[in-house]
Amino acid sequence: MLWLSGVTVVVLHEGRVLCVRRSDNGQWTPVTGIIDPGEQPVDAAEREVLEETSLKVRCTRLVSLDVVGPMTYSNGDRSQYLDLCFAAEYLSGEPFPADGENTEAAWFPLDALPPLNARFQRAVRETIAGAQQPRIRPAE
Repeated sequence: MLWLSGVTVVVLHEGRVLCVRRSDNGQWTPVTGIIDPGEQPVDAAEREVLEETSLKVRCTRLVSLDVVGPMTYSNGDRSQYLDLCFAAEYLSGEPFPADGENTEAAWFPLDALPPLNARFQRAVRETIAGAQQPRIRPAE
């Protein structure tokens, strides 16, 4: 099993949240990605949003740390992730699926989000709540 570091980025702007529809499984999620070797996690988060949606954002705080997975991919690879979830503010750009990892990228009102799995619902909820200290224990 591969142990990887990843990021989830919840971008809020004018009462809306940015979501992307993944091209591999059709699910809606906030932007996610893998941290490159030697890369600072906050830089990875901002880079992933730019690469996947063409938006420039600035991370404002760490929301949570979680272990995610294990996951098995179509080629048989198995991995588990240490995921750092960041809240981010919008700076500029218009969302579109910029790199082929997603088929859609759009803003959604907080009261009309697309279907998100429990992990991503929690990430959005915790980002909106705005706690100043990151959650470092698994959600119960």
